[in-house]
Amino acid sequence: MKILLTFPGQGPQVPGMLHQLPATDDARALLTRASTVLGAPVDGLDSEQALQSTRAVQLCLFIAGVVYARQVLHAGITVDFVSGLSIGAFPAAVCAGALSYDDGLRLVALRGELMQQAYPDGYGLSAITGLARAQVENLIARVHSASLPVYLANLNADDQFVIAGSTAAMAAVCRLAGEQGASRTQRLAVSVPSHCELLAEPAQRLAQAMAKVTLRRPEIAYLSGSTGRVLWQPERIAEDLARNMARPVHWQDAMVSAYQRDVRLAIEMPPGAVLTGLTKRVMAQGEALALSQNPMSLIKTLAGRL
Repeated sequence: MKILLTFPGQGPQVPGMLHQLPATDDARALLTRASTVLGAPVDGLDSEQALQSTRAVQLCLFIAGVVYARQVLHAGITVDFVSGLSIGAFPAAVCAGALSYDDGLRLVALRGELMQQAYPDGYGLSAITGLARAQVENLIARVHSASLPVYLANLNADDQFVIAGSTAAMAAVCRLAGEQGASRTQRLAVSVPSHCELLAEPAQRLAQAMAKVTLRRPEIAYLSGSTGRVLWQPERIAEDLARNMARPVHWQDAMVSAYQRDVRLAIEMPPGAVLTGLTKRVMAQGEALALSQNPMSLIKTLAGRL
């Protein structure tokens, strides 16, 4: 029986999230190091105003992901796999031992800047629940054009998808989805059109920066949220990190892959619990839970039973 840590993408960030981190020496050291590496204090990144910035959101999620993962590891829990959705892949790579914390900070800051500069407004992500993939793809095909770009971005479950594109295009698809019987459509708290070809150029620029960074073979298996494959080679992990902003997320495939590899406990790093709900739909046996909703004592008990 194996244990998986999952790391969320943009969406669950909340004001004050860095100030809610565990009051441990390790957490304080990681925050201090982040301020040093970035050349500015990070204690203002999690204000409500600051979180309007893609760069700030991604840095907050990265720092929090590393802090909470360290907390799990320091609790004596043996982790076999890590997997992150979108920006969550970066703290996952750090936790796995493939990417250094310092390099991760620099790359995430650049990633956020590139994405924000490419699409400062008028674009984003929306979720559609209750339709099959073929239905969503058909609706996208009806709306998509040069003036109304929209793409399938996340394949989270059999009936849960995320689309990316212009605000007007997403609104049109969501309206049609409602007419087709979708149980829910929702604009997400993400201001860029992630996981589609609209971000191909920023991904290429991040890849160029990534080429100057040295990655290592991970100590914990790195499971790609983009492809659902376990990656061990540093160059493949680097490529996955650099390009994931422009590639669709295949989260359901990743969780199926984890389950097939005997994962029976999946622990989602704060904030949020969306990934936990999606993982539960795949794991016929075992447990999926969010650290933000469960005490470490319970997680240690469950881990001890595996």
